[in-house]
Amino acid sequence: MTTPPPLPRPNPVARFFVGLWDVMNFPRRLILNLLFFGLLFLVLIGFVVAVGSGGGVKPLQDRTTLVIAPEGRLVEQFTADPVTRALGKALGDASVEEVQLRDLLRAIDGAREDKRIERVLLQLDKLQPGGLASMREVARALAQLRAAGKQVVAFGENMDQSQYLLLAQADEIYLDPMGGLLLEGLGRYRQYYRQGLQEKLGVDVHLFRVGEYKSAAEPYILDAASPESKEADLYWMNDLWQRYLADVAKARKLDPAQLAAAIDNLPEGIAAAGGDLARYALDLRLVDGLKTREEVLDLLARRGVADEDSDLGFRSVGLSGYLQQLDSKRSPVDQRPQVAVVVAEGEITGGDQPAGRIGGESTAALLRQAREEDEVKAVVLRVDSPGGEVFASEQIRREVELLKQAGKPVVVSMGDLAASGGYWISMNADRIYADPSTITGSIGIFGLIPNFTRTLDRIGVHTDGVGTTRYAGAFDVTRPLDPGVGRVIQSVIDKGYADFTGKVAQARGRTVEQIDEVARGRVWSGAQARERGLVDELGGLAEAVADAATRASLGGKDKYRVRYIEKAATPFAQFMAGMAGTRLGGALLQESGLARLALARALPETEAQLRFVERAARERGGAPVKALAYCFCGL
Repeated sequence: MTTPPPLPRPNPVARFFVGLWDVMNFPRRLILNLLFFGLLFLVLIGFVVAVGSGGGVKPLQDRTTLVIAPEGRLVEQFTADPVTRALGKALGDASVEEVQLRDLLRAIDGAREDKRIERVLLQLDKLQPGGLASMREVARALAQLRAAGKQVVAFGENMDQSQYLLLAQADEIYLDPMGGLLLEGLGRYRQYYRQGLQEKLGVDVHLFRVGEYKSAAEPYILDAASPESKEADLYWMNDLWQRYLADVAKARKLDPAQLAAAIDNLPEGIAAAGGDLARYALDLRLVDGLKTREEVLDLLARRGVADEDSDLGFRSVGLSGYLQQLDSKRSPVDQRPQVAVVVAEGEITGGDQPAGRIGGESTAALLRQAREEDEVKAVVLRVDSPGGEVFASEQIRREVELLKQAGKPVVVSMGDLAASGGYWISMNADRIYADPSTITGSIGIFGLIPNFTRTLDRIGVHTDGVGTTRYAGAFDVTRPLDPGVGRVIQSVIDKGYADFTGKVAQARGRTVEQIDEVARGRVWSGAQARERGLVDELGGLAEAVADAATRASLGGKDKYRVRYIEKAATPFAQFMAGMAGTRLGGALLQESGLARLALARALPETEAQLRFVERAARERGGAPVKALAYCFCGL
C-alpha cells in the first residue's frame, strides 16, 4: 500500500491572508451566532408564555368600570408594523404609540350594550387627537353611551382643546387643581420661505398651478399668505369652529354665544381668576370640580366595587383588556356576507407602500382583493388623506370603477381630511359621506420647480455643456429655466386640472363649468362641500357601512359582518407582537439590547409635508414633469 504524498504547504503570503481572513471572520460568526441564539431564546420564551397563559381571556365581572385612557396618536390605521408597536410598547417608547379610531369606537359601542360595564372613566391626557371629524365621531359615540344610562366620568391633569370635545360628553368632568384648560379657537399658520430661498440662498422657485386658491406651494414663492388663501382658509375654519362651539355648548348646557365671548375676553377672564387656569375653567362651567387623581379614584371606588388587587382601587378593565373581551366573543367561523372596509390614510405615493400608507399599487391591490373575493358584497373606502401624486391617485380611482363594474357598491367615508388627491380617489363612489367638519375639496393641480443656478454662482460653481437638441438637459435644476420648458410644465399642469375637473364632473353628474366654480384649489368643510354637490351625505363610518350594506341588499346589521382588508402581518411579526404583548415577554424585551436594536431599525421615519414635496420631485420615475394633487390644509 503506497502512502499518498504530503499536501504542499501554502506559501507564507497565502498563510498570511488566510490567517487575516480568520481574524476578520471570527467577529462576524460570533455576532451571527449571538443573534441566532438570541432569537431562539425569544422564541422559546414566547412558547413558554403562550403555554403558560392557558385559558384565554379572564371573564369580566359585573359592576366593572371601563377605563379609557388611550396613549398616542389617534389614527385610522396603524402606521407601524406589529413588531415595532409591540417592541415600542415594551420599551416605553411613546413615539410609536397609536390608537386606532375603529378600536376606540368599538370599545365605546360595546360598553353601551354590555351589562357588566357600570360606568366609564375617561382619561385623555396622553391622547394625541386627530382632526375634528374623527373626534366628533368619538364624541357622538360617548354621547350615545351616556344616553344609554352609563355614567361617564372624565378626569384630566391638563386638557387641550381637541381632547375637551370628548371630555365634554361626560356626566362629570374633574380637572386637577394645578392643571388647566384653554379654548382658543382654530389657527393655521405656516412659514414662508421666498426671502430666505431667493434673496439669502439664491434659489429661484417656479410654481405652476391651476386655481388661485391652490395655495399648497405658496410658501416657496411668497413671504406671506395670499389674499385668496386667507379668504378660503378662514371660510372653512370658521365653519369648523362654530360647530365645535355648538357641540361643546350642547354637551355642557351652555350658550355658544357666551362661550365665544368668554374666549374673546380671555385675558380679562384669566386675570379675574387670579391667573388660575383651573379656576377659570370651573368659573366658565367647563368642568364640574377640581380634584386630584387620587380624589377621583377614591370617588369611583366608593361608587363601584373596591378591589385591593387593582392599581386603581376598584374593579376595572382597561381599553386593551376590554377589546380582548370583545374579540373573545367573535366566532372564528362567520359565513355571513361581508362589507369590506379599505383604509386610505396618509399621503398618496406611487408603488407598493407598507400598511398605514397609501400606495398607488398597494391600495389598489386591496381594492382588487375586495373585488375578487366572493364573500365581499360591498366596499367602504375610508379616506383620510391630503392627496399626493396624480398617477397613484388615478390607479386607486380605477379600482373603484372596476369594483362598481363588478356589481359591488362602493361608498366613501371621509375622515378628517379628504382633499385634492384624497378627493380624486373618492369621487367615483356610489355615495360619498363626510362629517360636517371634514376638510375636503382642493380640486387643483400644481407643479414646483426649484432652480439653483444663482445659488451655485455664489460659490463659484457653474453648469455648462452641450446637447443634441434645444431642450436636451433643459430640466436640469442647475441651469436657468428655459421659458419653453416653463410652457411645457404649465401645459402638463393645465391638462392635469382638466382631467381632474372632467372626471369629477362625470362622476358627480355635473358640467365641467359647474365643477370649476367650486374647484380652483379651494378647500371646503364637509358641510360646505355637501352644499356644493361634492359630498352626498353627512355622517360617519357607521352611516357609510350601513349605506353600503343597503345597496348590496344585505339586510339588518346582524345579517352581515364588517371586515377590514389590510396587508397581513407575517407569521413571525404576529408571533413577536403576541409575545411582546404579554407581561413576561414585555419585561424580557425591556432588558434586551437586541430588542432596542430591532426597534431602532424598524421605526418609520416621520414624513413632513416638505419631505413629501422633496421626495416627489426626486422620484419622477423617468418623467420630466410630475403633477401633484396635494393639499397643505390640515390643522
